[in-house]
Amino acid sequence: MFGLSELAVLLIVVIVVLGAKKLPELTRSAGKAARILKSERRAMKEEGERDGAGPEPRIIRATPEPRGDAARGTHHREDGSV
Repeated sequence: MFGLSELAVLLIVVIVVLGAKKLPELTRSAGKAARILKSERRAMKEEGERDGAGPEPRIIRATPEPRGDAARGTHHREDGSV
């Protein structure tokens, strides 16, 4: 049967033969995508430098929950009734 190296060579030959028509188109698309990502990264970096450190972080403060019986919604009077 075939070994790993023979299968790899066979796979490469099949890709080159069957994908020869699509290979230039795929590399062109990959190049365009890389250029777009690079320009977007550069634009975000420049925007961050212009704005300073960026927006201020939002601080959310939680309200403390009541403790004891008030948390369960039951309030007892001194005489023990509800």
